[in-house]
Amino acid sequence: MTQPLTPAELIAAFAEQNGSVALKPTTTSTDPFFAYDRPETHGVHAEQVQVPMRDGVHLSGELHRPANPDGTPTAGPFPGIVYEFNGYNSVPFFAAGAHHYVTRGYAVLVCNVRGTGGSPGTVDPFGLQEQNDNVDLIEWLAAQPFSTGKIGQMGVSYGGHNTMLAVVNQAPHLVTAIAAQSFSDWYDNTLYRGGIPNAQIREWQRNTAPHTLETYPEHPLFDTYWQERSVKMRWDKVNIPVLDVGGWLDAYRVGMVENYLSNPDLFWMVAGPWQHGMMPGQFEDIAAAGYLAWWDYWLQDDLAGLLPQVKVTSYEMPNHGWQQYTAWPPEQSQTTTWATTSTGRLRRNGAQGGNGLAEAASYMVFDARPPKESPDAPAQDSPSGRLVFHTPHLEFDEVIVGAVEVSVRVAFSASDGHIAAILEDVAPDGTATRITNGWLKASHRDGDEEPAPVEPDTAYHLLVALWPAHHRVTAGHLLRLTISSSDYPQIDDTAPPGTVTLQVGGDSCELRYGVIA
Repeated sequence: MTQPLTPAELIAAFAEQNGSVALKPTTTSTDPFFAYDRPETHGVHAEQVQVPMRDGVHLSGELHRPANPDGTPTAGPFPGIVYEFNGYNSVPFFAAGAHHYVTRGYAVLVCNVRGTGGSPGTVDPFGLQEQNDNVDLIEWLAAQPFSTGKIGQMGVSYGGHNTMLAVVNQAPHLVTAIAAQSFSDWYDNTLYRGGIPNAQIREWQRNTAPHTLETYPEHPLFDTYWQERSVKMRWDKVNIPVLDVGGWLDAYRVGMVENYLSNPDLFWMVAGPWQHGMMPGQFEDIAAAGYLAWWDYWLQDDLAGLLPQVKVTSYEMPNHGWQQYTAWPPEQSQTTTWATTSTGRLRRNGAQGGNGLAEAASYMVFDARPPKESPDAPAQDSPSGRLVFHTPHLEFDEVIVGAVEVSVRVAFSASDGHIAAILEDVAPDGTATRITNGWLKASHRDGDEEPAPVEPDTAYHLLVALWPAHHRVTAGHLLRLTISSSDYPQIDDTAPPGTVTLQVGGDSCELRYGVIA
């Protein structure tokens, strides 16, 4: 899997490819939702704005309104869209990308968050101040004389996170939202994966909010600091329809699925073959077609618009096309289980060992911090730092759908420990594709709010949740499960030194996932 581009790199690449001009969709989906369009009816009038907040501070941004042929703004009224409220100081770029909606009768507001661009203050990603500012932006746009008072919000990544927070803050004039590559929880989806710090996010912190390099480590547990930045703590506040868009190559597929499952009546899920960031320029680009269909359906009084044909539209990875489901996980899926054995095999639940009996429990040991060939090498690159299990070559195709989890019974020689579980699809030629992964700090086995004691050399049952997936393993391939204490840079390589003893055989260590056979 290639490394995702940073937001700045995606913006630069997108601008270089198409200059922020909305492109036609390249998706192969046959759902009319993803091919929706209608003619332009207006020009674009752009102006710099300073939007007042409730505390008297003004945020800098741009307001783009439908225009008459002479360039003057059309009186309206028009529905509005708060478009990309993020911390990347890229207002002109995003505003230009919104012209697809402006020329079709929407007033679009794009603003820098507090502490970025021309907005004063200090950036505090997704904090209470930023959330209040977002609500104030929505309400300011709704109150303008050219506005119908019906407002939508959309964004990708940072902007998608703020979009979901606007939803749970129940901004009075927010009618609907499109959240792309967005979180359900900043702590769990991004900063602390299973309680273990995410090594990849610190470069983003340095570039976007440097002070968080100090403040975030002060909150290793899921305390009120993180709860205030959480969507999942307020799922009961979701009361408007949300188009939930994400990629199966993106970490925020976790948030996408969790948000959908929190209220399937109000969420529609579109999961594509995308890395983190903007979809334009990526494979199976849905462009702006579906987004316009969504806005027209919910925000326009005299246009029909469209909704997706089904609740869940998902691309079957790695290259098996779009599928449509009425629910997630699909109703036709069922759970399958593989048990580990001392020989390194994964045995299908209900199957028997070579002697006709399920294997009795035994123990396998690996080093939590094995010697490295080089200082930069991840710990699991050492054979002594991992255990590897694999299935037989599959006789038939098998589609992994929904939740994936690994259940282990494990003891640590130290007073805490890490478990990293990696599931791969291995082709007959040995080429491996990572399907999903998950991590857990043993002291977080009962949750992230309070650490649970870990007694050395005492066995504990740990349930490691891996990222959800939609992946077809074709006949002739096999599944490979790696268990270690390291998965750098997905998590920090900071497991306490010592050994990890894994119980295998019986049902002591199992891989479980939903499957469509």
